[in-house]
Amino acid sequence: MTSPDKIELLMQRAKAVRRHIIRMIAAAGSGHPGGSLSGADLLVALYFAKLRHDPKNPCLRTRDRFHLSKGHCAPLWYAVLAEAGYFPVETLTSLRKLGSVFQGHPDMKCTPGVEMSSGSLGQGLSVGVGMALASRLDKTGSRVYVMIGDGECQEGQIWEAAMSAAHYKLDNLFAIIDHNNLQIDGPVSEVMAIEPISDKWRAFGWHVLNVDGHDMKAILGAYDEAEKVKGKPTVIIAKTTKGKGVSFMENGVEWHGVAPNAKQAEQALRELA
Repeated sequence: MTSPDKIELLMQRAKAVRRHIIRMIAAAGSGHPGGSLSGADLLVALYFAKLRHDPKNPCLRTRDRFHLSKGHCAPLWYAVLAEAGYFPVETLTSLRKLGSVFQGHPDMKCTPGVEMSSGSLGQGLSVGVGMALASRLDKTGSRVYVMIGDGECQEGQIWEAAMSAAHYKLDNLFAIIDHNNLQIDGPVSEVMAIEPISDKWRAFGWHVLNVDGHDMKAILGAYDEAEKVKGKPTVIIAKTTKGKGVSFMENGVEWHGVAPNAKQAEQALRELA
């Protein structure tokens, strides 16, 4: 069981990650704050409590893998990697600048800690299936985690990958759905409804966990339970709030891909202090 002190430290780390996200996107003048903020607690819990990785040796053979399928939320991944020590946090504000290692979507060729480039939605779970199969063949014991957007679950390739993962009984593969119910064109439930999402994943042969994506203790519990499942992959469906932590961004579809101006960034950072 994780101690209250550990949980508090993780919550503070998630706040720091959210501050980095705001600063990065404000400095760039473009980016995707809403979905980056909603996934912060999930990714902080993973990197700082569960994932086997080494910032000093990003290519460690036995490391666990994480892949951000919803690649437009790269500021979240960059902020977590910086907090973990892959590069200095001071460099994050070069986001989206020419020559920066922090491009608008993750690039495995230039950013330490990024396992796979992403951007085209729907492809990440297929990548995860390949990584999980490779881990089995190589006998490394590596676990593979893939963060998916709920709107992304409208893509057919997600379900092809889900079917493959269950067929090959990939119990070292874990999907994390950032279920904030908003995508660029509006509410997911109106653009293309995905419910009953839990029943669909179960029908495809996955072990399904539902969790409050901002409850650190519950998130850690879900990761713990997922690791114990044998013979099938696990999906963690995390109910989150788009723009979490910034009052004027929360549940606002307009903040899917719009940068805050200087005044808005200042207010956001005050709220996240």
